[in-house]
Parts: sequence; C-alpha cells; structure tokens
Amino acid sequence: MGNRTVEFELNGEAVRVEVEPRTKLVDCIRHRLMRTGTHVGCEHGVCGACTVILDGESVLSCLMLAVQVEGRSVTTVEGLSPAEGLSPLQASFRKHHGLQCGFCTPGMITAAHALLTREPDADDDRIREAMSGNICRCTGYLSIVEAIREARAAYGGASSMPAGEVAAQ
Repeated sequence: MGNRTVEFELNGEAVRVEVEPRTKLVDCIRHRLMRTGTHVGCEHGVCGACTVILDGESVLSCLMLAVQVEGRSVTTVEGLSPAEGLSPLQASFRKHHGLQCGFCTPGMITAAHALLTREPDADDDRIREAMSGNICRCTGYLSIVEAIREARAAYGGASSMPAGEVAAQ
C-alpha cells in the first residue's frame, strides 16, 4: 500500500502531508511537519510525553495513526504558546517549578490545557486524575498540581487560592 495524503489543521493552520498509512501521529508531527515540541517517550501510551489536543480532547499521539486525523484539528504545545512570552499556564508552571528537565512538560501543558478548557474549576483531585497519564520523573507532581491550580483563573475558573484555604463568605 502506498503513501496517503492527510489534510488536517495543526495549531490553527491547514496542513497537507504524505505519510505511510502506518505512520504514528507523533512521528508525523515531529519528523514530517517539524513541530518538535511534542516528545516521544515510551511509544506505548504510558508516559504522556506525546500528548496533543485533538478536537479539544487530550490524546496520546503515539497511539494514533496520522491518517486518523484527516479533517480534524490537532494542537501541540507550540499551538498553545503565544507569539511573545508565555501563556498563563506556562508561566504558572515556571513560577511553581512544575518542570525540571522539561521532557514531560509539553505533554503536561497540553493535557492541563485540555482539562482547564473543559473544566476551569477542576479541583485538586480532578487535576490529579486528569494528569495521571503523564509521568514526570523529576518534580514529584506537587508543583505541577500547584501550577495548574493557579492557572485556573486564566481559564475562567476558581481563583488561585492554595489548597485547603476557604474563600471569605
């Protein structure tokens, strides 16, 4: 079977790419379209480093074929970054030291963005649940949860009040 042409939206731009039918989405994004912010980790859907947003939902791009995104919208970490500076979520990760080596960070940012877009008032338990598919070997996760909690306000959610504090009535 020969190559297939796949047309989809990547970070708000229409793209057209020739791929072998068995090409994983992560490989198409990184090697054919040269968007290297999406990382390849385990290649088995366990680590979350390859997380992208597909039609508003976070997905593991190592478990999808590029041909599966025909006519759909894909957002990578590059698509979440403003032209200048950092997004509120990225700035919060930086402020709370939610990254160290940075390998897991693109997947964490895209998964957190998908969560907060759908659930801007996600509490700590929901944040932990939503991020449970993303492995980080450096931070211990507390700083990641703090970063996401603070970023909720930028998505129209709860204030960035620390866990355990109660708002004045």
